[in-house]
Amino acid sequence: MAKLKVGILGATGMVGQRFISLLENHPWFEVVTVAASPRSAGKTYEEAVGDRWKMTTPMPEAVKKLVVKNVNEVEAVAATVDFVFSAVDMTKDEIKAIEEAYAKTETPVVSNNSAHRWTPDVPMVVPEINPEHMKVIEFQKKRLGTSRGFVAVKPNCSIQSYAPVLTAWAEFEPYEVVATTYQAISGAGKTFKDWPEMEGNIIPFIGGEEEKSEKEPLRIWGEIKDGVIVPAVSPVITCQCIRVPVLNGHTAAVFVKFKKKATKEQLIEKLVNFKGVPQELGLPSAPKHFIQYLEEDNRPQVALDVDYENGMGISVGRLREDSVYDWKFVGLSHNTVRGAAGGAVLCAELLKAQGYITEK
Repeated sequence: MAKLKVGILGATGMVGQRFISLLENHPWFEVVTVAASPRSAGKTYEEAVGDRWKMTTPMPEAVKKLVVKNVNEVEAVAATVDFVFSAVDMTKDEIKAIEEAYAKTETPVVSNNSAHRWTPDVPMVVPEINPEHMKVIEFQKKRLGTSRGFVAVKPNCSIQSYAPVLTAWAEFEPYEVVATTYQAISGAGKTFKDWPEMEGNIIPFIGGEEEKSEKEPLRIWGEIKDGVIVPAVSPVITCQCIRVPVLNGHTAAVFVKFKKKATKEQLIEKLVNFKGVPQELGLPSAPKHFIQYLEEDNRPQVALDVDYENGMGISVGRLREDSVYDWKFVGLSHNTVRGAAGGAVLCAELLKAQGYITEK
């Protein structure tokens, strides 16, 4: 089978680079087009990125000589691809407009950006949790007047270390959650070279992050009614988000109250056996084992566990009873793999499997 032709919008930034490295040798998708701001347009990808390649693996040979297109020349970019991944760095309103413009050229857009996460007919999906939300695309296509163009998004990186855990425990009815996330600097598109003041430092503020961390899980747990996604109302979540001197990996310390009693053994059993459509379909980027539970008191650790299942799995540890809440635990996820580009690639694989992304 011929590979689907992919474009990357915002290809020179950190998430764009992560898309390019994850899609190297992908069995279904091939990067044929890279697009970025007008200042990068016309240069080869290698020239446009220059010394700003932030991945630990080398730049794939296949993309080095691709000539960067101007992301604003929507028709010209769209004509070369079957679908695009979006990681553009613009204002929210600009992102909304450009992603819909691509969709209206009959080009599906799988976005890493937050701009469309609350557009009522845009699915925001963690493929293991709410793959059925992709059905809202049919309503979105009616609104856009398209036959195959649409926008789909993945949620914020910070929720990946606890939303899947709470999903695995749904039958015990969690109703109140306190989460503090300790977030890596790559979440801001930075490395220590770019952000030396983060060394040996903690910053207790990440703009907009706490609201996203509290509200986005509820949208993922919502349901489609009258052509839009209606968020769930429970559990109520309160969050603090802290930037810590770590390159990759968001850690969450989480406290949970349940309506139904559960034993530690039951909770761990639900975690390690939790799987979804990506595992059943064997999607190329899906972790074989989505959530691992680590028994050691000092795990999960970023240094040891962030790359679990190639960065697509989630690590949980320190599950124990609490004196105020019922249970508490620590979760860890890779923020630029599962939390960003990898999560979007898995969404695109799901969309292809569901028949929403096809050859033009």
